[in-house]
Amino acid sequence: MSQEEWSASKDSFADLFAKACESSSWEGRVVKGRVVFVDDNFVTVDVGLKSEGRIAMSEFVNSSRKMEPHAGDDIDVYIDRYEDRGGEIVLSREKAMREEAWEDLEKAFRNGTTVMGTMFNRVKGGFMVDLNGATAFLPGSQVDVRPVKDVSLLMDIEQPFIILKMDRLRENVVVSRRGVLEGANAEERARIVANLEEGQIVDGVVRNVTTYGAFVDIGGIDGLLHNTDISWKRINHPLEVLTPGQEIKVKVIKFNKETHRISLGMKQLCKDPWEGVDVEFNVGSKISGRVTNITDYGIFVEVKEGVEGLVYVSEISWRKNISPLKVTSSGSDIEVVVLDVDVGKRRMGLGMKQLQENPWNRVTADFCAGVEFESEVSSVTDFGIFVRMNESLDGMVHVNDLSWGKDKDAELAKYKKGDTIKVKVLEIDQGKERISLGVKQLVENPYGSSSSSDISLKRGMVVTCVITELKGDDGIAVVLSNGASGFIKKLDLAKDRQDRRPDRFAVGEKVDAKIINVDKVSKKVGLSIKALEIDEEKQVMAEYGSSDSGASLGDILGVAIEKGASREN
Repeated sequence: MSQEEWSASKDSFADLFAKACESSSWEGRVVKGRVVFVDDNFVTVDVGLKSEGRIAMSEFVNSSRKMEPHAGDDIDVYIDRYEDRGGEIVLSREKAMREEAWEDLEKAFRNGTTVMGTMFNRVKGGFMVDLNGATAFLPGSQVDVRPVKDVSLLMDIEQPFIILKMDRLRENVVVSRRGVLEGANAEERARIVANLEEGQIVDGVVRNVTTYGAFVDIGGIDGLLHNTDISWKRINHPLEVLTPGQEIKVKVIKFNKETHRISLGMKQLCKDPWEGVDVEFNVGSKISGRVTNITDYGIFVEVKEGVEGLVYVSEISWRKNISPLKVTSSGSDIEVVVLDVDVGKRRMGLGMKQLQENPWNRVTADFCAGVEFESEVSSVTDFGIFVRMNESLDGMVHVNDLSWGKDKDAELAKYKKGDTIKVKVLEIDQGKERISLGVKQLVENPYGSSSSSDISLKRGMVVTCVITELKGDDGIAVVLSNGASGFIKKLDLAKDRQDRRPDRFAVGEKVDAKIINVDKVSKKVGLSIKALEIDEEKQVMAEYGSSDSGASLGDILGVAIEKGASREN
């Protein structure tokens, strides 16, 4: 390389270095520029450098505002590149606004002050907010101090926010509108709490409705309006009376100044309908009412606005064990008789059966102890069955009076509603309105009486019984001809071991067995086929031969059978 060439290249490198230094010193800066020309697509801006730069018109329009630049306007611009391929300076209005916005945001975040922004888009979990050029995220939980029904009313409106978190490197900002509202309401809430007293009547707005009541905003602080304090009348759900956003008047029933828990009431603003009820509704009077609720234990009847009485299940009909659901339905109008009134406990006892003639006044004329009759089973319960005596009365056969056997559950399972059975009247108690019936009393007690020496079932007796159940390796259950329950253990099923298998027998099969024990307390009869076989073998051996003679039992039995046949001939 010649001296001239080296000198020229040296000057060229110096120019390039100077140009690079000048470029790096300007790029990434926000500077003032003057608009020199505006067309439909671009805005040309002079920033005092070697050339002018152009900015797309779209950068002057963002989500929260629209700027219309005019020639001669001074604006802030961001130098993105000092020179592009065409030698022009690349400028950005958006980046200039963003840089300015970030500086303001950092200052507000450090000082804990609010910033102005505009909610412009709904995203997953919240909303996007434009903070004068910077974009922030507003979580859904930070929109308001209470759930907002229509968020569209908050969109595209400039309003204050506080910054919860920010990271400039990641361009991440999280803001809260709720924090601003809580701060603004804190002073007002403190004033309300200081002046709040029990018994005050205040205006409120229903904020939220639940199954157990409603939360009411009484000026920046919430109180609970419980179901029982909404109305004097029965309501199934608060939504029958209240809706979110509804303005109501409430009374402060209870206020805890330490926890700020407030109990509110609406019904306390109206006259208590129970006042004077004992004078208005005399005991014994017949009145009309509307059925409001039906439960297993009775029927609730509204006799006037806000006053309910209960027809207890025992006062519905002279018949026992009647389901309230089979008598009436919710919303029906019925006639009742006032039985008692307790204003202090807000209770009123009502009756329906009192509107009919009391059948107990003539029950002894139609029935008496010892009478046997057939009738229909009206219902079956865990403790016995009810049997229809007449149109108005039922008698009860207790489970213990169904059978002399011990398995009461099995005996009870034999009966169902509508069956026709024969029963015996055991006792009639008019005072307690109770008729006791029995089924087992129709037959003689097979176990005899503990005070009598005449016992119908005795140890050693041979009886014929019917197999009722195979109990596996335990044995077989049987029933005797007189209805008594018995059991034959596996060991007593046969004399020979190989025949002691319960599966040799079948349910319904008749077998002969010997009574080996009778337990009068537990009413169990123990039987044995094995004992009967041994007795029969002894009897045959005694009459026809001896095992000592060398003859087998088969030979002896064969002779016995032949002799028996010859006698018959």
